[in-house]
Amino acid sequence: MKARSVCVVLGTGGTIAGRSVDAADNVGYVAGEVGVGDLVKAVPPLQGLALECEQVAQIDSKDMGFAVWKRLAERVAHHLAREEVQGVVVTHGTDTLEETAWFLQTVLAPDKPVVLTSAMRPATALVPDGPQNLLDAVVVAGCDGLTGVVAVSAGWVHRAEHVCKVHSYRIDAFDSGDAGPMGCVEEGVVRWFQPFEAPSTGLSGPTDRLARISAATALPSVVLVTSHSDADGRVVLGVLALNSGQHGAKTQGIVVACTGNGTLHAELAAALDQAQASGVRVVRATRCARGRVISHVGDKFESSAGLSPVKARLALSLALLPDWA
Repeated sequence: MKARSVCVVLGTGGTIAGRSVDAADNVGYVAGEVGVGDLVKAVPPLQGLALECEQVAQIDSKDMGFAVWKRLAERVAHHLAREEVQGVVVTHGTDTLEETAWFLQTVLAPDKPVVLTSAMRPATALVPDGPQNLLDAVVVAGCDGLTGVVAVSAGWVHRAEHVCKVHSYRIDAFDSGDAGPMGCVEEGVVRWFQPFEAPSTGLSGPTDRLARISAATALPSVVLVTSHSDADGRVVLGVLALNSGQHGAKTQGIVVACTGNGTLHAELAAALDQAQASGVRVVRATRCARGRVISHVGDKFESSAGLSPVKARLALSLALLPDWA
């Protein structure tokens, strides 16, 4: 037996654990109904393997938040610290998988594989995609030399910093943008397109990140706004008005999903000037599906260092934690 022979499967809910009253209905289902142990039992090739299952949460991933992230990071770290564990698989909903993947990579920087997998069809579907995705995820988690957080879906392996949900319904709903997928799973064998280099989060910070996350009760408030035609900045001005009040946590940061290469409607830019002058940190990302914001001399607001708007929001929130950077 290999020194590292155990794969731990952590369940968080999602469509992969969804149940519908009609097997032909891939939309009108309830997410997070089937336990992770039952998901594993439904995949015959996984039987007899050294797998351990643990239910961390049972939610629809649209409702993902810091409390579940913190618990998940703690459990992933706990199992990775066990010598006999080769890797960890996390079953997750598709809606916020990219954010959870990036959160785990940033906070843990794991030296073993952490593989997130999901499904676009519920477990009760006529042809569910979850069983194959789960099998592929276990295969990837068993790869010697692989480190960091990746996502496995529809046969593709995506790095945490690149993965993005790009389709609302198809089973091949994820993409890695300009970077392309890291590899693919073909009949139980992984074909790699990219080397196992250390992933980059684009975020500086302390080495004891998990301890700081565990000690926190909430992440600093960061809002996400979009630049578009007729964007008048009233959302930003509303945030500033709330900040001037006496109740609730103040918004400390704003991420803007900009047009093109970080361009902003003039009225929105004026409101963001006010926000930055008041002490609110402003970061620009692009709403374009591909590409990144390339900074140039004279920029008023910092760029997201290539992160998508949702990942940039999370990065800024982490960066605003006390003593993080």
